[in-house]
Amino acid sequence: MVWILFFALVFIILALDLGVFNKTPHIISTKEASKWTAIWVTVSFLFSGVIYWLYGTDYIKNPTELTQTGAALKFITGYLIELSLSVDNIFVIAVIFASFKIPQKYQHRVLFWGILGAIIFRGLMISFGVIIINKFTWTTYLFGAFLIFTAAKMLFSKEEDDFEPKDSFVYKTLGKIIPITSEHDKEKFFIKTNKGKAATPLFVALIIIEVMDVLFAVDSVPAILAITSDPFIVFSSNIFAILGLRSMYFFLANMLEKFSYLEYSLIAILSFVGVKMLAHDYIHIPEWGSLLFIAISLLAGVLYSLHKAKDIEEHKPSRDEE
Repeated sequence: MVWILFFALVFIILALDLGVFNKTPHIISTKEASKWTAIWVTVSFLFSGVIYWLYGTDYIKNPTELTQTGAALKFITGYLIELSLSVDNIFVIAVIFASFKIPQKYQHRVLFWGILGAIIFRGLMISFGVIIINKFTWTTYLFGAFLIFTAAKMLFSKEEDDFEPKDSFVYKTLGKIIPITSEHDKEKFFIKTNKGKAATPLFVALIIIEVMDVLFAVDSVPAILAITSDPFIVFSSNIFAILGLRSMYFFLANMLEKFSYLEYSLIAILSFVGVKMLAHDYIHIPEWGSLLFIAISLLAGVLYSLHKAKDIEEHKPSRDEE
């Protein structure tokens, strides 16, 4: 019943989003995006109260025997991990939209349908991950090693490895399946051309975003499984992070350069949860310890990024100096 009610809640939220709040395509301002970002973060933290209540009842299974406080803290920790790892996703989404010249007022529609697909794929990956980690405990070490490898790869990756959507395998494969046109027709995903029905840049962007989300989930799902293997906490924290991704994208889209050092926070978080998985038999880190480390890492990354951005702005030559 709890799962059914949760899915019903997500469905209602999405229906209100597309059918009421964003019924008419429009350019989402930074002010509007910041308001919705604040709302999503607030709702997500309030839901930790629901988690606290649920795990004190018999309404939901508690396979890992979590306390009410432990369950609430694990939800918040998992939510912050997923939210922080979404930042890299935001960078890629911005590149995809720029590459296909998606008009700003139609970007929300692409992200809306992208979220529906993300919910399905994340659900499947989480189910598979929980089953594997509970049945084969040695996979904990495998996931831990993979997260450390991912963190190292992020640390030593070069700028020239930037993602080019039109050179991607997904774009080339899609072009073999259905004709692709560079023409736009408002918010349509398909239009009729002289050669028949063709996919518009909106549809192509949607498919590439979906595939990229699956690739990012390969990192994020093991990361949250390092915090807990409780299915409901893992899934609900993922969903709340995904639901808030659109507003966070529009909030950060024009300020991505200001948060360039946030990547080091993500590296620290991935390394931390990777080591936590590898050393779980020898070292026990309490829920509040994990939450504190992740919160401090994110805060440090944001503050340092803003500080460096301010320094760069102050040292820019004025027009008179030029």
